[in-house]
Amino acid sequence: MPRPRRVHLINQMPEKYPKRKNIRLSYYGYTTPGAYLVTICSHNRKCIFGKIEEGKVQLNEIGNMVKTCWQEIPKHFKEVRLDEYVVMPNHLHGILIILDETGEACLAPTSEPAKSKKKTLGAVVGSFKSSVTRRVRISGFIRGKAIWQRGYYEHVVRNIVDLEDIREYIANNPARWSNDSQFTGC
Repeated sequence: MPRPRRVHLINQMPEKYPKRKNIRLSYYGYTTPGAYLVTICSHNRKCIFGKIEEGKVQLNEIGNMVKTCWQEIPKHFKEVRLDEYVVMPNHLHGILIILDETGEACLAPTSEPAKSKKKTLGAVVGSFKSSVTRRVRISGFIRGKAIWQRGYYEHVVRNIVDLEDIREYIANNPARWSNDSQFTGC
């Protein structure tokens, strides 16, 4: 007599991952031209990009790969410009500016969504994270383990005052490392 198969109903199975709260603005299109602050953390916030010594970032080889891939974003996304950024031991803060179709930058996001889906903020960040992961794996530094935390944090830059405050925060982040919300003791 054949052995009975086990049948699992989806609603009876325990969830592998807890449901995550969506932090994106539901009414906002992340394809609109404007400036955005993004913060991207390493997996489990491990300090794999370098260290802070005397208030200055000392990147290791992986940190230099992160920096290089960040600097290469405009080569892959012609409508994206970089502003202030810093690679910290376990995260990156950076300002990305998505230009409109005419190549003009604007501080506050416009009301018109971009026509190309390619230049969404999520596509830019996803491409960046994939590029770093590929380079790190090819180099042999980290094999088979996650490099990045899922998702990323973004903030829509509202005006010039907001932009200047964010630039100052990024520039001073290494000197304030022990007070940083991402500080894990490394």
